[in-house]
Formats: sequence, C-alpha cells, structure tokens
Amino acid sequence: MKPKLLLFDFSINENNTIEVKREFSAELQRVWDAWTKAELLEKWWAPQPYRIETKSMDFTEGGNWHYAMVSPEGEKHWCKFHYCGIAEGVSFRGKDFFCDEQGNRNEELPKTTWCVVFNQVSGITCVTITLKFKSVNDLKTIIDMGFKEGFEMSLNNLEELLESENYL
Repeated sequence: MKPKLLLFDFSINENNTIEVKREFSAELQRVWDAWTKAELLEKWWAPQPYRIETKSMDFTEGGNWHYAMVSPEGEKHWCKFHYCGIAEGVSFRGKDFFCDEQGNRNEELPKTTWCVVFNQVSGITCVTITLKFKSVNDLKTIIDMGFKEGFEMSLNNLEELLESENYL
C-alpha cells in the first residue's frame, strides 16, 4: 500500500496574507510541543545549513521567544516572537519581527502577525499558519527574502524530526 501524501499548501491571498497548510503523520501533542518548546524549535526552525539559538523563551501570553538564525559562518540574524494569545493544544497567535541581540525591533524590516492552528484527524496533524502583513510591500519584502523556500525547508525539517528518535 502506497503511503498517503501529506498536504503542503502555500498561498498568497488578498489582504496581505500568506496561508500555509502542512500535514504531519504525528500526534497533535508531539507537533504542538515541537512548535512551543525551545529545545525542539532549535532542531527544525531554521532552513539548513542555518541553525537556531534561543536567547530566551517564555511560551505564555505576553511572553517572547528571542532567537537568532545562525549562518554556517556564525553570523546571527536576530528575531523575536511575541505571544499574544494561546489556546493550549489548539492554537497560538503572535507578532514576529527582526531585532537586535537586545530585542530592539529593526524598523526597516516587516513585522508579521502569525496565527498557528493545530487540528488532528486519524493520527494526522494539520497545522494551518496564517501570516498577516501591514502592506503588500511588507509581504513582498518577506517573499523576496526567500520566506517560501526557507519555511518549506524548515517544515520538512520538522517532519524529519517528528519521525526521528532524536525528537527529545
């Protein structure tokens, strides 16, 4: 029997939004943990050959994940995700932006509002990610920076992590 192909859908929509739907052959709790625990995010969030270093993480409403995407040469690109709403095991919302090592926002690069929703049916967990931008220019900037390709690579890293013994 041929294995089921899992969904990956990336669409750019009206109202300056990107919607990504990705299925994983894993239990919802395992996928949720991979999105909400720094030690797991560091294993998949960056497209290879980059890696992630977490400076701090507080996965609570009002908390932040402050991290750097580190190049193979050691160059750090800092980001911060501010958690605005969390429904445990169901969804979380927040704002993501580029910053410096101290967490001060880089005003020259776009801020993104994220809504990440988790749903499980028959052992398959679907994650729906909606990204909202202030303007079409902000959306275009992120796309031109390679977001689609990089995020797809990161989600593929997550799939590999979920299937591996290196999960924890």
